[in-house]
Amino acid sequence: MAVRRRLGMLFVAACVTPLAAAGEPPARPRARELGVAPGVFETGTHNAITDVPGVKVGQTTMIDGDSIRTGVTAILPHGGNLFREKVAGAVFVGNAFGKLAGSTQVKELGTIETPIVLTNTLSVGAAVDAVVAYTLEHPENVAVRSVNALVGETNDGGLNDIRGMRLHREHVVDAIRQAADGRVAEGNVGAGTGCEAFGWKGGIGTSSRKLPTRFGGWTVGVLVQANYGGVLTIDGAPVGKELSRHAFLAAADDAAGLQEKGRLNGDGSCMIVVATDAPLDARDLERLAARGVFGLARTGSSFSNGSGDYAIAFSTSPECRVTHGDDRPRPRATLPTDAVSPLFQAALEGVEEAVYNALLRAESMTGANRRTVEAIPIEGVRDALKKYHRIP
Repeated sequence: MAVRRRLGMLFVAACVTPLAAAGEPPARPRARELGVAPGVFETGTHNAITDVPGVKVGQTTMIDGDSIRTGVTAILPHGGNLFREKVAGAVFVGNAFGKLAGSTQVKELGTIETPIVLTNTLSVGAAVDAVVAYTLEHPENVAVRSVNALVGETNDGGLNDIRGMRLHREHVVDAIRQAADGRVAEGNVGAGTGCEAFGWKGGIGTSSRKLPTRFGGWTVGVLVQANYGGVLTIDGAPVGKELSRHAFLAAADDAAGLQEKGRLNGDGSCMIVVATDAPLDARDLERLAARGVFGLARTGSSFSNGSGDYAIAFSTSPECRVTHGDDRPRPRATLPTDAVSPLFQAALEGVEEAVYNALLRAESMTGANRRTVEAIPIEGVRDALKKYHRIP
């Protein structure tokens, strides 16, 4: 994990999860290390979106002084020139209280032509500028006059001085250029640095599913930027209820007192990115993205008025790529609709587990206005899971 000084602030560019050094306390667990394994399918090698062949993730984490707690997470569908070799893609909107720049062209044309970038609400413009500049700088793109940057966000203003607008072009480009496959850092990293979820610290989470051969052997990978609320449920256990942390407590003063400790009212947002190597066209990718949003229900999401819930889905299959400027007809082999149900199941499972990983891996953080948001207590989660017989 590289650490640099840029623009007078400290930022950490993180691509992979670092291994703990000797003598360091053990890292907070992922869901499976607690014994929570949602669904019926096995995970990929890293249980991450990068298990989909060709997908890379890069992250820039910005922490400066008492008030800057934000960052960038970039997802690359492949390592080549995305503008020249576009991938099939789609967007599904669960609740549109948010900003997803570039979504209308994706919906219209069914392709994605840039890295997918996640950041904070007021930095969407800066991120679009950075993605466009990054695309134009490619030697093969010298004649390009239009770029559809795909940038999503959640609002981290509870911990981050979001009005300071401290994220700049180089932070975004750094995340893109350092994108790598393999393990993906989770919790307080990248676009998840200042996130909150279900009354505790939220952040970036990821997971994957590998389908059995009889269902095609495809891989589905998910990454979430968890910054939303509701009544937390983990593997069916009512954890938010058991730990008495949610917005719907019987006593209004109890809920009000807890509000400062984390996002409880369900507002916020969740950005979901779903990747697969299955050959799906834009129509079925939109259906796959929808299952990503539906997966939030398993975690106890309130899908509240102020929660922007968006999912982006894409296929890395060569069968579904579109070469820029090539207007010749060509045959494509895509999955029939009768074959996509296992992929839907994989997306539901992956989103559920990715949210759990975001919560469990996140650590307590103090940010703007000296406000502290606590990490979800691991022992409390373990006790609730035992009570409801979810783990031994």
